[in-house]
Amino acid sequence: MTVVAVLGGGSWGTTLANLLATKGERVRIWAYEPEVVEAINQRHENPVFLPGIPLASTIRAFADPREAVADAPVIVSAAPSHAVRSVVKQLEGTVTAGTLVISATKGIETDTLALMSAVFEECLPEVRFSVLSGPSFALEVCQGQPTLVVAAARDKSSALDAQRLFATPAFRVYSHDDVVGVELAGALKNVIAIAAGILDGLGMGHNPRAALITRGLAEITRLGIALGASPLTFAGLAGMGDLILTTTGDLSRNRALGVALAQGQSLSEYRAAHRSVAEGANTSKAGAQLGARMGVELPIIEKVGEVLFSGKPAREGIAELMAREPKSEQWR
Repeated sequence: MTVVAVLGGGSWGTTLANLLATKGERVRIWAYEPEVVEAINQRHENPVFLPGIPLASTIRAFADPREAVADAPVIVSAAPSHAVRSVVKQLEGTVTAGTLVISATKGIETDTLALMSAVFEECLPEVRFSVLSGPSFALEVCQGQPTLVVAAARDKSSALDAQRLFATPAFRVYSHDDVVGVELAGALKNVIAIAAGILDGLGMGHNPRAALITRGLAEITRLGIALGASPLTFAGLAGMGDLILTTTGDLSRNRALGVALAQGQSLSEYRAAHRSVAEGANTSKAGAQLGARMGVELPIIEKVGEVLFSGKPAREGIAELMAREPKSEQWR
């Protein structure tokens, strides 16, 4: 039995907490929302972010992240990317050296363009870091649907420890050593999913969706290679697997945002009506800036950002992508 602290009471953080508690681990979860803390402790449910799913009665919820992580040898970070740094800074002086941190956040910091591994390296350099990612809708994991993900770390022992911790008969975890590639794939696939939702919202067919997924994967791979990632990572679960799921699945928050945009809703209107975070919105801006910094063309990601933040009509963005100068399909 291991004490595990989960940071973030959204749908994914709650799902991972429940998976671990069901395995018999001692799980503490920190949630930003007081009503989520109360509901988990009193009624063993999260009606805000995971309605209708009964949670293990052994999960304890906390309003203070320092209480949740005290003396815990493992921390699972599942807060939204824009909140991770502020949450982690509260833990300085509380987390002991050698603690295993497993990041389940899929995003890029908009101010620094840092991946979550870089945030932890800066704020808590004494911890062991791993990232958990792959094609995994929270609801389906809760339902016991067979799910395959990867746990990546720069040192093999951390990847294997994360693999062993999360593995169940229905939740298969592969180890990996490409932290940057796994993190980048998990973040940028959300942007492509918004684009896929736009296509669906505009009533477009299978041809454009197939082209989008393929060229979106090319963009993600190009940037990954520029940042030192292995190109093979993007053909695996964290890359192609998660991209296919998020661009086609009805449970995808980012795809749903794209559909809403295509139907005339603004980003601010969508955010006002949904408490769950669609990470791809901010990641479109951060991803485009990171591509510019690295000298890598990311036309789809850039157009999604223009639709989200500059008021560009979705159909106009698609027309501009189709009218680009003819290119070779080779990535180099």
